Amino acid sequence: MTARIKVLHVVVAGQIGGAERLLATLAARRGAAEHAIAVMTPNPDLTAFFRSCGAPVHDRGRCHENPLAYLWRSYGPADIAWLKGVIEAERADILHCHTYGSHVLAVRAALLCGRPLVRTEHGIRHYRDPTCSLNRHWALKHTTKIVAVSDFVGRTVARIEPAVANRITVVHNGIDLARFQPQPPRSEGPFTIAAAVRLEPVKRLEIVIAALAEVPDVLFDIAGDGADRAKLKTLAQRCGVADRVRFLGQLSDPRGVIAGADAVVNTTRQEAMSLAILEAGAMQRPAIAVAQGGTPEAVVDGRTGWLTDDDSVAGFARLLRQASADRAEAARRGKEARAWVTAGFGLETMCEGYDAVYTRLV
Repeated sequence: MTARIKVLHVVVAGQIGGAERLLATLAARRGAAEHAIAVMTPNPDLTAFFRSCGAPVHDRGRCHENPLAYLWRSYGPADIAWLKGVIEAERADILHCHTYGSHVLAVRAALLCGRPLVRTEHGIRHYRDPTCSLNRHWALKHTTKIVAVSDFVGRTVARIEPAVANRITVVHNGIDLARFQPQPPRSEGPFTIAAAVRLEPVKRLEIVIAALAEVPDVLFDIAGDGADRAKLKTLAQRCGVADRVRFLGQLSDPRGVIAGADAVVNTTRQEAMSLAILEAGAMQRPAIAVAQGGTPEAVVDGRTGWLTDDDSVAGFARLLRQASADRAEAARRGKEARAWVTAGFGLETMCEGYDAVYTRLV
């Protein structure tokens, strides 16, 4: 029997977002690779979240997340020594980093221990931020393989760093189709839209809330928390829609919110590949979204949802009116969304893609 490849994932993060959820899903699977996680975080809930997936978790202990902490962690002696010890304890064949805060540290550890390094690009925000450019080229130069979660992300990285274009491969995010099962369409009550998302400026939920003022009788359920919560609540009151926007807080399981909606929404301009859209599609809920970033790879306009190039409040309001005017059509597009996600975004397809990357490196 061939021994499985041992992969150690390196994560420096403070929140439970799409990257962390994808990693937990990948680490829980026993395929060609055996997974362990080295985590550095100020958030004990993130460590607990990783432990719940069943893979071994090495916790550095409560860490700070700020520019000075990033510099010390990336270039200082203490964290690299700790990570080297974890690599040796796990007898890891491959390192795999997932977050911007882990890039330089993971490269140093890979070079020190003579291991290949995989880096998944879950987004492109750090490529747009000049403050994140320190040693970016050096870190990419010493990364063995770069996995992009969408064609959009792959193209963006290749355009910004052409020297590593031949190391980029695309592995689309995958959804557990057995967990996110089809749900019957809603037939009663107001047309309801939902978003399971961190409440931060890049998500631009203010567009949806302001658009509700132009589309009466539509409800908006928001599952998530973050720095923008108070601002969004104030906006809902100012727009006169506070009674139609429900802030549900951070939920460990988004399925109830998805099932209780007729469609999900996404207004992020540079979304890499939305897990929330794919999860909703798997449950037969269409998406109402902005046609930018990787979203057109997840949503087929007119078939699995509604897309718009006009990401203004007026443009999104027009889309909401179209979607909410015909519940039967929303149900039809939801059924198509399940077929679309099943065909190209299943969990097994994603895991097989990562297994292929690992196998080629060992």
